[in-house]
Amino acid sequence: MAKPEFTADIRAGRLDKADIDNNFSDLHPPLSRAEALIAADRCYFCYDAPCTTACPTGIDIPGFIQKIRSDNIRGSAQTILRENIMGGMCARVCPTEILCEDACVRHTHEDKPVDIGLLQRYATDPIFENNTKLFERAQRSGRRVAVVGAGPAGLSCAHRLAMLGHDVVIYNRNSKPGGLNEYGIAAYKTVDNFAQREVDYILSIGGIEVRNNVALGADVTLAELRDQYDAVFLGIGLGAVNDLGISGADIVGVENAIDYIAALRQAADKGTLPVARRVLVVGGGMTAIDVAVQSKRLGAEQVLIAYRRGPKEMGASEFEQQLAQTNNVSILHWMTPVAVSKQDGTISVALARTRLGSDGRLTITDDVQTLQVDMVFKAIGQKLVDDGLQGVALQGGRIVVDDNFATALGRVWAGGDCVVGGEDLTVSAVQHGKVAAIAIDRSLRSG
Repeated sequence: MAKPEFTADIRAGRLDKADIDNNFSDLHPPLSRAEALIAADRCYFCYDAPCTTACPTGIDIPGFIQKIRSDNIRGSAQTILRENIMGGMCARVCPTEILCEDACVRHTHEDKPVDIGLLQRYATDPIFENNTKLFERAQRSGRRVAVVGAGPAGLSCAHRLAMLGHDVVIYNRNSKPGGLNEYGIAAYKTVDNFAQREVDYILSIGGIEVRNNVALGADVTLAELRDQYDAVFLGIGLGAVNDLGISGADIVGVENAIDYIAALRQAADKGTLPVARRVLVVGGGMTAIDVAVQSKRLGAEQVLIAYRRGPKEMGASEFEQQLAQTNNVSILHWMTPVAVSKQDGTISVALARTRLGSDGRLTITDDVQTLQVDMVFKAIGQKLVDDGLQGVALQGGRIVVDDNFATALGRVWAGGDCVVGGEDLTVSAVQHGKVAAIAIDRSLRSG
């Protein structure tokens, strides 16, 4: 993010430390033992549980809840983590309201679903707090695998490969591992440095080396990795931000939302981060909600989200949309920016009303209104940085893979947001990495 211009309308310290600490406390506080037992007792323990089917990693949800009922917390955590090694983070950030909890048979107009996400956190938190070892490495295979990217897909792949006895080297372009979990999630969703504690737990299995500040294309090539290792896994995410594509979009004060979120996550004192008095966020996904809510919780007076379609089309879940609104963030639907200009520190954004044409395509109308704001955040999605991907087939700006996440290039697999069909979900990336690791292991042992 470009360094903001400090003015009366963009400055740090809008709120005192006590208010900021309160605003960035745990969004979903953990359950007590009594609360967990009550929540677990609501589960019907379905035989063909739809919640398990809805979970991208296939966790046996009735199984881990049943173990909570019998106070077998270690066994419950093992049931979760053997399918999803990042089950602790997923318990905090996974959109359970549109996945497992939405599929829960108790989820009716008259009843609410079982609190699966909170129960998952109840089971896994003690494992990370006490560094309880649940998994051991198999005998060393003598094979080495390079994993590019230290986000959820890469870490999941590396952990499963290490379990299977392979040695892994992770190449990470950032200064800290964790990827999206470390840099791209709202601070109030993962407090107390949990992302790094989970990473430390994953690496503690052994056999995994992390090399930070090494970028594919700039510092190492895919050809070099294929020469040096028996297999390569690409979990590189989407490293570039989409442009607004309108005049004035490059002026100071029009910033990338993901960069601001990362700066906030890495700030030792959140009160030192400058926040605008009037903020406009362009986009409709989770990143848009995260940067909008965090701006409000840092003391912004007015925060607006402009989204070009209606609420049902937003990438952010209904819960996230409600979270924005309960934090006094206004969402302007069917609106898109068509021009940006700046004068005397104030940014003028021309917003045009949109509508669906008879052919179902979105059209921009001549109904335009102008907003005066102090900062604009772009949150309209990210795209693949394809530097260093020579020989890897791409489609629609993402990597093409088969059902086992193998690319068309020999001995190279890929997973996470960077592949065709990838989603902006930690849980999906974890599953990609796990499935790819199993496929890599099978390939190495048969070769």
